[in-house]
This record gives sequence, structure tokens and C-alpha cells, in this order.
Amino acid sequence: MARRRKLSRSFLTLLAAVAVGGALTAAFWPQPTLVDMGQVVRGDLQVTIDEEGRTRVREAYVVSTPVAGRLLRVQVHPGDQVTGGETVVAQMRPTNPAALDVRTREQAHAAVQAAEAALRVAQADLNAAIAADDLAESDLQRTQSLFDSEIVSQAALDRAQSAARAARASLDTARAAISIREAELNNARAQLIGFDDVSLANAIGGASGDEIPLYAPITGRILRIVQESETILPAGAPVMEIGNIENDLEVVVDLISSDAVQVTVGDLVSLEDWGGPVALEGRVARIDPFGVTKYSALGVEEQRVGVVVDMLSPPEARPSLGHGYRLEARIIIWQADDVLKVPSSALFRESDGWALFRVVDGIARLTPVELGHSDGIQTEVMSGLSEGDPVILYPSAGLADGAQVAPRGNG
Repeated sequence: MARRRKLSRSFLTLLAAVAVGGALTAAFWPQPTLVDMGQVVRGDLQVTIDEEGRTRVREAYVVSTPVAGRLLRVQVHPGDQVTGGETVVAQMRPTNPAALDVRTREQAHAAVQAAEAALRVAQADLNAAIAADDLAESDLQRTQSLFDSEIVSQAALDRAQSAARAARASLDTARAAISIREAELNNARAQLIGFDDVSLANAIGGASGDEIPLYAPITGRILRIVQESETILPAGAPVMEIGNIENDLEVVVDLISSDAVQVTVGDLVSLEDWGGPVALEGRVARIDPFGVTKYSALGVEEQRVGVVVDMLSPPEARPSLGHGYRLEARIIIWQADDVLKVPSSALFRESDGWALFRVVDGIARLTPVELGHSDGIQTEVMSGLSEGDPVILYPSAGLADGAQVAPRGNG
């Protein structure tokens, strides 16, 4: 009985030791590393430069006042359709501000009197110059006769000739002064034009029927009203802007200079996030040759270059898009069909090149690769991989070549 009890105790001890050993072996047995996996595939690839842009009318016309005067209240509104040369967009009444100032009128009269006096002085100087010229010419003739008779010397003749030339020059100067004084008199008299009772009444605004209509320069829509209320404006003051939104709309994109050098005229552009259901098409028309210093929202100084994009989509595809609207421009700088590509999240730097972990029979194999273009999500593979190869995404720093791996979740 004692012997049987002893054997049972030994058996149970052995069984417990085997169980503990098995548990320890199972606990410390190497387990495969769970990883996210992707695949090398073939497909289309585009490389784009994405930046925010804004729309604008290519040729916006500013309607301005042709003369100084009173602008009557503008009756049109932004968005109204106008016809070039037919639609009256504003009216103004010309004024003569000088006519409202009595002192200016008196100064103009005084200027006329001063100009008349200066003209009389110039005429007196002309008479004196004519007399001096006649005297110098008579002296020259007498001296010439005496010289021919060998009574006077050559020096006396030279002095007479010089005096005659000086008198002739003085005469020409006096005649030119007459022309100057006459022009000054005409200018002074011109200052008095409009100083009458009728002009004064019109300037004050008591007269009607003398309004100047301002016509729309082109067929299009009114973009904005600069001055709507009735007021006095000088000549050349802007009143409103008019443009053709339907057929003359373009997009301006401010690119960082390092991105702008990659763009060429003729590149296709996809215009997205403008509010419509589908993206619009465009093409790069012009790249500005100079950069402008701007500051980002974080206060970082940047060199920005303006890129102008022509819209290729018809006006029917963008009926509600107007001047100064925001959108997202994707400029396509490279694209290709049926290229071998791999998720960019699988790549990392290795020595002087790029590498990734390719999965072969559950083992992670470090594989150097040669890459081409990338859109940030997918990267073109030039060599090192084949279509369908599984690769590890977001490899951890502790993952090494030859490690056992298994797909995380359902793979």
C-alpha cells in the first residue's frame, strides 16, 4: 500500500514538471511580429502640385469719371448684366470748380492784365531791337565804305560786323519774346472760360439735362461698385468694375518658388473643391518671371510665384463660379499609365538609397529598391520588386531582416 502511494506521488510530480516545462516552452517560444501589409501593383500614377487658388476675370474694366463733376447715385448693382456701348451704368453732371471761387476769377482777370502788360513791354523791346539793328546795319555799311577807301583798319570793320550780328540776334530774341507773351496772354484768357452766370448755375447743380452718361465698355457683368452714393469726384475716379465672367474667367495660383520651377506652360490642371459636383479642367497659361515675398499663416517668410491657369471646362459646367472665388488647384507635372508602384509608407532610407521589407513565406526580407516618381501616397518602382509582392507598411525600428511576421488582424 505504501509502495503504491509512493509511485502515485512520483507520477504526479513528474506530470506537474512536464506541464510546467511545456507552459514555459510555450511562453518563451518566438512569436511572429504582427505587421500591416500592402502589395506591389500596376496602375496609373500622377505627380501633382496642390495649392489653393482663386478665380479672376482676365480683363476687368474699370469705369471711371471722364471729367470732374457730380456723380449721380448709381442705380445698377453687382451681378447685373450689361451690354457694351449700350447700357448706361452711371450718370454724372460736370462742374467747373473754379467758377465757384470768386477769388479765382479775380486772379484770372489779374493774370490777363499782367499778360497784356508783359506783351506791351515785349513790343517795346522789339521796337528798340529794330532801331538798334537799323543803326548797327548803317554803321556797318559806312565802315565798309571807309575800309574800301583804306581810311579805317580791318579791326574797325570787324567791330562793326560784330555789332551788326549782335543787334540782329537781339532782334530775333525780341520777336521770340513777343510769341511767348502772346501765348501767356492766351493761356490767361483761357482761365476765364466758363465764368458766366449759366456755367455758375450748372456748377451749383441747379440746371438739369446736362448729365453725361457713362456706358458699359464691354458686354458682361458688374463685378463691384466702388462708389454708389451721389458725390463730387475728380476726373479719373473709379466708379465700378465690369468683366465677362462666362468667357474670360481664369485662375491664379501662388506657388512656392521651389514648386513653380517644376511647372511648365501647358501642364494640365484639375480644379477641385470649388463647390460643384465635378472637378474642372484647366491648363497652365503663364508663369510669372518674378517671385514675391509673402508670409504664411505661421509667420514664415516665403517666396511665392504667380501661375495663371486658363479654364478648359465650358461655362455651362461652372454656372455659379464668379470673380474672386476660392478653389483647389492640382497641377499635373508628370503622369504615366501602367507603372509598377508601391505604397510610400513601406519605404525608408537605407544607406544612400531606399529599401523596404518584402514578405517571403512569412519572413521579412530587407530589399533595396530603385524608385522613380512619387505622389506622396504611391511611388514608382524602377527595380527590385515584382507585381504582387507583399510588403510591410510602416515598418518599426525594431524589425530586422529575417524576422518572422504575420499580418495584423485579417491581413
